[in-house]
Amino acid sequence: MTVVLDPSAQSAPIQGVLDPISCDARDFGAYARNGGWAFALMVARSVRPGGQSADETPKVSAKEFAELAGCSPERVMRYYKAWDRAADEGLVPHFEVLVPGQDIELLDAEAWQTYYVSRSSATSERGSAITEAAAAEGIRPTKALEVAENPTALRAAILADPSTAQAARAALLDRVKEDPALQAELARDIARTDELKKAVATETRAADRIGYVRQIAEKGQIRTPAGQTLDAPAELRSEAERHLSLLDELDEGEDTGEWATEAYDTMKNLVVETVEADPELRVQERRTKFYSSLQKATKVFEELTFDDADDIYEDDMVQRLEELQQAIGSCITALRSAAPRP
Repeated sequence: MTVVLDPSAQSAPIQGVLDPISCDARDFGAYARNGGWAFALMVARSVRPGGQSADETPKVSAKEFAELAGCSPERVMRYYKAWDRAADEGLVPHFEVLVPGQDIELLDAEAWQTYYVSRSSATSERGSAITEAAAAEGIRPTKALEVAENPTALRAAILADPSTAQAARAALLDRVKEDPALQAELARDIARTDELKKAVATETRAADRIGYVRQIAEKGQIRTPAGQTLDAPAELRSEAERHLSLLDELDEGEDTGEWATEAYDTMKNLVVETVEADPELRVQERRTKFYSSLQKATKVFEELTFDDADDIYEDDMVQRLEELQQAIGSCITALRSAAPRP
């Protein structure tokens, strides 16, 4: 049998009793204005505080209230503790002065997240640290705790979303500065991953080249191919400043490799031209290069030992040393002949 209700009877409230829609609207409005405070008040005025027995108050235990509500006692206690924190700061009445069914003026919804912690992990040392970090970043602790409790979801977001990956990268860089253990772990990961090693080598090379240009632009010094450090001519320094300004204007995520190579090659060529254009500087460059090569060769021979000559002897070794001896003799002769006459 089908029963058809009179529509007007559905919407008309019974005298003195709110109809279901009005009840829903009232409860919705309370939550919209006050957020979790509306539910916390229900707990605060119905659950007896710790230390009170059932004989002292008409209120029930958190367990009994949870059973009536069809939820867990832990969930009830999270609202209980939020109210307790606010009461300790004098923002809401303490449990003892509230009675079942009592209504009071509640705080705005915005203040709720300051006192409510939706996860028990927030009370741990790790949770407290996450909560403090969230407060420093100006976000709700519940959001940070939710991410921390679900690393698989965090991984999925990083893998799928470039902006999330960038945020994770920035956070890791901030943390790695003060976390030696994390520094070591990241270094090992990079050393064991060929793609990362290549990327690091590429970025290091680019950074070195930018450093070369910056040395000229900011300190006004050039380093010649032979290793001399000299004051940079004004026009050369100006060109370095121009290239450096172009590099500094690049966006943070833009690849600097090509720009760094162009700036570096340009400055290297200008340094060589500067040396070649000055006869005295050109001679000094050749002298410096010769001394550098001589020192390297001398060091190599000083490190040789012949205690085990019987074991390492080969005819080819002796032949190459004799050829080297002849070359050194020719070099000495040429230098002596160029020496100034007394």
